[in-house]
Amino acid sequence: MADTKLTTTLAATKAAGRAALIGYLPAGFPTVDGGTAAIKALIEGGCDVVEVGLPHSDPVLDGAVIQTADDIALRGGVKIKDVLATVAEVAAAHPAVPVLVMTYWNPVDRYGVARFAADLAAAGGAGCILPDLPYEESVEWRKAAEEHGLDTVFVVAPSSTDHRLAEVTAAGSGFVYAAAVMGVTGTRAAVGNLAEDLVARTRATTSLPVCVGLGVSDADQAAEVAGFADGVIVGSAFVKRLLEADEPAAGLAAVRALAAELAEGVRRK
Repeated sequence: MADTKLTTTLAATKAAGRAALIGYLPAGFPTVDGGTAAIKALIEGGCDVVEVGLPHSDPVLDGAVIQTADDIALRGGVKIKDVLATVAEVAAAHPAVPVLVMTYWNPVDRYGVARFAADLAAAGGAGCILPDLPYEESVEWRKAAEEHGLDTVFVVAPSSTDHRLAEVTAAGSGFVYAAAVMGVTGTRAAVGNLAEDLVARTRATTSLPVCVGLGVSDADQAAEVAGFADGVIVGSAFVKRLLEADEPAAGLAAVRALAAELAEGVRRK
């Protein structure tokens, strides 16, 4: 695949001598308009890349915090068209920032693989993270994604064998999502000690950037992960700030402030 907005952005942060900050929030949380504003706030605070989650009734990778946000979004009636509208509005407001969709496979399959890829590209999306799609079953998606210039990011875990890492990274593009700990997402008091080893094992198989997610919630943790990874992915900590806010404006201010704090962390030497 030719250079994409995502690969160009990650190359730029590497050239600047730092890791990228990648922020995640689900679409439709707390409302469609409120979720769009919150994702824009992540960028305004300093995120280099954003992930727009497609709320799912059975989010097997996500912990209680993101499940709560997904439940709120689904009870609010969010649909795939709203997710794509969120991508479109964020991409239009921040054309230099890659906007990814993170989704489980079932909604894409039901929407139609070719249709989803085409509509995501038309919305200005940069690619997809598909945590439950085995690379062996991803041929149809990858073909559609490549036709529309979309990156396909696969997730690897500490339990992945070296052989498996080589197979998965060969199929992916953009970056590799390294899950820092075993289990579901959620903020943690300390970054899992499996992360650095996983990044090293993954890098031995690919030239793709390796970005670490699951557990980072403050600047010190971001700085720690940025010391050995190409990107730091933060989701639950942003969702918690929105859940804890008394009113929408306070939530936006809180996620913007956290993004700024984390952005300082990934730049710390």
